[in-house]
Amino acid sequence: MAARSKRACVVVLGDIGRSPRMQYHSLSLAKEGFNVDLVGYQGSVPIKELTQNSSIQLHHVQPCPNFRKYLPGLLAYFLKALWQTVTLLLALIWVRLSEGRCSHLLMQNPPSVPTLGVCWIFCRIVNPKCRFIIDWHNYGYTMMAVAEAKRNKKEENVKQKLPALAQITYWLEGWFGQRADASMCVTKAMMNDLKDKWRVSAITLYDRPPAHFQAVANPKETLEKLCSQYADLGEAYGDKNDDPRALLVSSTSWTEDEDFGVLLDALQDYEDLRNQDPQSFPFLICAITGKGPLKDYYKEEIAKKDWKSVRVVTPWLQAEDYPKLLGCADLGVSLHTSTSGLDLPMKVVDMYGCGLPVLAFNFKCLKELVKEGKTGRVFSNSEDLAKLLQNWLRGFPDDQMQQQMHQSFRDNIKKWAHVRWDQNWKTSAAPIFTYD
Repeated sequence: MAARSKRACVVVLGDIGRSPRMQYHSLSLAKEGFNVDLVGYQGSVPIKELTQNSSIQLHHVQPCPNFRKYLPGLLAYFLKALWQTVTLLLALIWVRLSEGRCSHLLMQNPPSVPTLGVCWIFCRIVNPKCRFIIDWHNYGYTMMAVAEAKRNKKEENVKQKLPALAQITYWLEGWFGQRADASMCVTKAMMNDLKDKWRVSAITLYDRPPAHFQAVANPKETLEKLCSQYADLGEAYGDKNDDPRALLVSSTSWTEDEDFGVLLDALQDYEDLRNQDPQSFPFLICAITGKGPLKDYYKEEIAKKDWKSVRVVTPWLQAEDYPKLLGCADLGVSLHTSTSGLDLPMKVVDMYGCGLPVLAFNFKCLKELVKEGKTGRVFSNSEDLAKLLQNWLRGFPDDQMQQQMHQSFRDNIKKWAHVRWDQNWKTSAAPIFTYD
């Protein structure tokens, strides 16, 4: 490993900075002696450990125009796929010409179209003998089907076209999946489904928190520093100085995949209950991090609330500050749902890395991550979430039985978080990246 002659290409047809798993893959490959070319869209700032690593080069794909703004849905989809095909292939060819041959190409799926086809062509024609590896985060066809179903409610005239696109994507995922040299996926349920559906053999590489997601040694001091850096957080803690305060944290990409109405309804119930019995419950500060297309909509909805016992803030945190906020929080909430029912919320992994118990929206394979009554609690609607939130915070922070229960959750999480990303990757994924 003294001479870095090994080279791997990591492809994500999305914002590199908002693709933590692919960033972690890149860092792990660099630690194994590879030079890494990370290809994707420019946007959010990647983690510092990645940008400061001399063995990792970032290569940005030309972003796609918003064809849907000007053209009908089907035509816009076709032009987007064509644009992405050309720009991604050109980016990979440029990497090949400027950096040299790579022995392995690892791509994130989804998006499936056109990533699967472009990466396969690159490995078979442009860079022959390059191993083609797929990391299955979810299924492209289920994401497309759900998105199309939502559009159907508004566009009744396109009902017959939308299922066909999902079916084509299903076929493409199966065809290219069978022709990959190796595959990995995020759950055992997905591993079994890949085998049953398409006869694709994959190893399960669970998401695990990297080393920088850790419990905070001095939460009070850390929180004070965060309040001085982020004005809305500071303003929230400037109010209600005489009241006990609890910090609830959730993270989202602010898309239709997560229904934040569920959380807002639960917070309304909490507001009503605390106003009736202010001595039994703390003032609640809810910090919702992240950015995305529906953020402005929900900020307007939040602004309409005349709450006296709940304060909601939506800070956009620097990457290094997000783990600090999680480490200061009293409870986390995940509203992640899965179109396939076979992937898991990485935000819960991050929270566990910082020792934070979680209330998580329940779906098919969540039990592979959240252990009910041990590392978190699960809910299925706003009523469930409201009850769990109230039970968790009743008597906070002085009730001794509550403190003991909370500590037992944190102790169980600490045991789970003992295995970190690097150790898990080296054990499970490293054998895929053999070098002949």
